[in-house]
Amino acid sequence: MSDDICEKADGWLHASIIQTGFPKKMSEISIGRRKEKCENCSKEQCSKKQSNQGPSSLQEKTVVNGEVQQVLLSACLSCEGCLSEEESQRISQQNLQGVKRVLSLNKKCDASKHKVLVVSVCPQSLPFFAVKFCLGIPEAAQKLCGFLKSLGVHHVFDTTLAAGFSILESQREFVQRYRRRHHDSHALPMFTSSCPGWIRYAERVLGSLVTPHICTAKSPQQIMGSLVKDFFTRQKKLTPDKIFHVVVAPCFDKKLEAVREEFYNSLLESCDVDCVLTSGEIFQMMEERNVTVEDVDSVPLDHMFGEADEAGLVRHEGRGSEGFLEHIFKNAAKELFGLEVDEIVYKTLRNRDFQEVSLERDGETLLQFAAIYGFRNIQTLVHRMRKGRVPYQLVEVLSCPGGCLSGRGQAEGEGGRVDKLLFQQMEEAYSSLPVRLPEMNPELQRLYQDWLEGQDSPRALQALHTQYSQQQQQQQQQQPQTFPPDIQW
Repeated sequence: MSDDICEKADGWLHASIIQTGFPKKMSEISIGRRKEKCENCSKEQCSKKQSNQGPSSLQEKTVVNGEVQQVLLSACLSCEGCLSEEESQRISQQNLQGVKRVLSLNKKCDASKHKVLVVSVCPQSLPFFAVKFCLGIPEAAQKLCGFLKSLGVHHVFDTTLAAGFSILESQREFVQRYRRRHHDSHALPMFTSSCPGWIRYAERVLGSLVTPHICTAKSPQQIMGSLVKDFFTRQKKLTPDKIFHVVVAPCFDKKLEAVREEFYNSLLESCDVDCVLTSGEIFQMMEERNVTVEDVDSVPLDHMFGEADEAGLVRHEGRGSEGFLEHIFKNAAKELFGLEVDEIVYKTLRNRDFQEVSLERDGETLLQFAAIYGFRNIQTLVHRMRKGRVPYQLVEVLSCPGGCLSGRGQAEGEGGRVDKLLFQQMEEAYSSLPVRLPEMNPELQRLYQDWLEGQDSPRALQALHTQYSQQQQQQQQQQPQTFPPDIQW
């Protein structure tokens, strides 16, 4: 695949059909058809091979429901042809209509059949609402909570607690991998596992070259799913199928992560995360209802233990994507070499989305990590890995250039490009939150004991970890899959 095309890709399933204008300049995108799988971009009719024009003009005409529409080839790494029938069915429910249906049933049916609606908001989504509402993040979070509860949502959490679990488990796994590096060829480098676009690409395209190196810690989203469907349901004396769990995220790929088979309980017919809505979709719901920020009450977010968190909203270290690299780097320096690192200095290589950090002592390099965002840079990493030239012990990999804040579910502007001004404003808003190390969060330590029965227990392994492995591409179906018009990708 050419670098020009890879640079524009911000997720595994961004083969897109541009349909209508999204309010506030966000493009509404549908995945209404399957295409021939295009590993390594081998498609002969790709206009990139027939034109010297820039990537922004790469388009292919296709017919959907009798209408000629444009496919933005520069926005895809690969196509939705990798979806199974079951995945397609589950993803078709990842939309506003699914949530509205549950809200409507709760109003009509007997109380014994009601679903308890729980919404978990990613920290990277809150800056979007802060900018849109012209408020600070704490105030915007309360307005968002007030709006959701006015619809009939029962509980609204933020996922910082779950991200803390993911960071701590990633830290511990890296130290373990480093210590067995001499007798385990797959121990290092370790790749982070929080980005579903990257994971999908690794499993479906890169396979065994990469999958053994992926950290087994679940993403913050899926750990939050375990918290809600296991710990929280026990608190409320409910079964998981009585909870409808919605996650608000900045990225469309999170929809695909939610329907992974290992996160579905077939016995209870319940997913850890029932529905993922992007920040833009929630904002769209507000606009559909003609709701302004002045119209809604300010309501504090809920807490997993049902008690106030004195620290309030906090963030983790890093540039807006939970800071896995920084947390793992500092922990490894201390655990492996007895060194305290107060501040990390990034060295920019190819671009701002390809940076590295090093730990040195007496002229010797002890650790070398990299942060690699966007598929153009990921392709460079893969090329070097195939040649055995990866000097890093850990790589924080994200499919979105700019990281999670620039996810297409909230930062997309006209023409499918990132709205740079909005992204800058979100970065500034996010950086205004105070930092708290997950090690210093008493709720995490309490949950390790009360919920998981210790850090190394079987319950902790089940709730906080999963496995990634090579998966075969699904064959192209004879009939295209159809999705409701408001399914976005």
